[in-house]
Amino acid sequence: MYKALIRPLLYLLPAEAAHHLAFGALRMLAAIPGVVALMRRVFHQTGPSSHVRALGLDFPNPIGLAAGFDKDAVGYEALGAMGFGFVEVGTLTGQAQPGNPKPRLFRLPKDRALVNRLGFNNRGSADAVARLQRPRRTIVGVNIGKTKVVPEEQALGDYVASAKRVGPYADYVAVNVSSPNTPGLRNLQAAEKLRPLLAAVKEALNEVSPGRQVPLLVKIAPDLADEDVDAVADLALELGLDGIIATNTTVARDGLASSADDVERCGAGGLSGPPLQERSMEVLQRLRAKVGDPMVLISVGGIETPEQARERLEAGATLVQVYTAFVYEGPWLPSRLAKGVASSSNPLAGMR
Repeated sequence: MYKALIRPLLYLLPAEAAHHLAFGALRMLAAIPGVVALMRRVFHQTGPSSHVRALGLDFPNPIGLAAGFDKDAVGYEALGAMGFGFVEVGTLTGQAQPGNPKPRLFRLPKDRALVNRLGFNNRGSADAVARLQRPRRTIVGVNIGKTKVVPEEQALGDYVASAKRVGPYADYVAVNVSSPNTPGLRNLQAAEKLRPLLAAVKEALNEVSPGRQVPLLVKIAPDLADEDVDAVADLALELGLDGIIATNTTVARDGLASSADDVERCGAGGLSGPPLQERSMEVLQRLRAKVGDPMVLISVGGIETPEQARERLEAGATLVQVYTAFVYEGPWLPSRLAKGVASSSNPLAGMR
C-alpha cells in the first residue's frame, strides 16, 4: 500500500514538505489513545533472539532510526512503536536555528538516495528537554551538534551546554562533528580539536548524571581519509568513549545512476542512501579492526535489506541505523529488517 499508493502521493510534494506531512500524520495518529500500544503489537513481532545488550541497555532489536528524521524529539515514541529498536533524535544545537534556505532536501529516485543541506534546523536543545524527560518505552539517543552562528573556537561550550541539558534524559549522547551542512563543522573531526571537545562533553555528562554513566558516542563522516578514521578510533579508545557511529552523509557524487542534470539540480549537501554502502562498510571494518570487540559500533549508510543489515552485523557492527531506506520503503521496513536478522546463530545475539 505504501509503495503503490502513499509514496506516489507524497512524491507529488517537495521532499521536505512530504516529510513533514507524513511525520505529522504519524504523530496525530499516535496521539489517539491505544494506538501506540496497537502499533507495538503489529510491528514488534521479533522474539528474544533479536535482542541486543549494548551501552548498558537492552535493545529489542538492532535496527535504529538515524538522527535527522525526528529533529526535535517530537515523535520518537510513535517511531519506536513502528518496530525500531531505538531512535536517535536531533541533531539538537545549543541555540534554536532555522537551518539553511529552502529547498534543502531532494530525492534522487534512480539511486534511491537523498541529498540534504538542511543545516541542523531545530528548536534547540533546551526546547527538547520537556519531551525527553517524559516516560517512554523507546530507547532514545540524542545527537548534538554546533549552532551555526557559534564560532569554531567557541564550539566546545555550545556542545557542553546541550550535553548538560539532554544528558539526564538521554539513553546515549552522540556528538555530531560530521555533517557537511554547517560551515567548519567537519574541521572538528581532527584529533587535536576533537580530543578536548569529547573530553569536555564526557565531563559534562558525568556532572549532570551522577551515579549513571551516560554512554557517549561520536559520529564521523565517510569522507575521512583512512588515516583519519584510524585517528578517531585511537582517540575513542584513549578517552574511553562508548562507541562510534559510522557514517554520516557524503559530499561525494561518484558512480550515481541519476543524470548529471538531476544531481546538479540538487546542489550542495550530504548524499545518503545506497551510494554510501561501500564506503560505510569499509569504515566499519577499519574501525572494528582498530578498536576491538568491546566498543560499540553503529553502522549507518545505505542499508536497505535484511541481508545488508546482517552483513554489517557480521562485519563488526553492534547496531545499525537506517534513514533514507525508511523514506523509500515505508513503515514496514524496521520490522522487516529486524525479522531478517533475528537468529540465534547471528552475532547480534551476543553482547558488546
